[in-house]
Amino acid sequence: MRRILTGLTFLAVALPTALQAQTNCASRDMVVEKLESRYGEYFAGGGLQNQTRIFEVWFSEEKGTWTILMTRADGTSCIMASGTNWREGDTSLKKPAGIPG
Repeated sequence: MRRILTGLTFLAVALPTALQAQTNCASRDMVVEKLESRYGEYFAGGGLQNQTRIFEVWFSEEKGTWTILMTRADGTSCIMASGTNWREGDTSLKKPAGIPG
């Protein structure tokens, strides 16, 4: 009986999280359109995680919002994280000392 209750408790906690994660995905075009039109966010930078996934950071300087977007090779994008109070990093750290250009 204890194992059944433990299993049901796990499902009650894990299932909503899994379902919520699935609802944060859509075609990249649709996600980008929402980020731009609804939140005023623009592409700040990103890169490849591996051959099948790209991670991007989008932000709005005006509203201070930010979003981390993961796009799969099939064109589906998922919002991995988002928040407020975006702030720029230290631009002097962009280039290691002693490297020209």
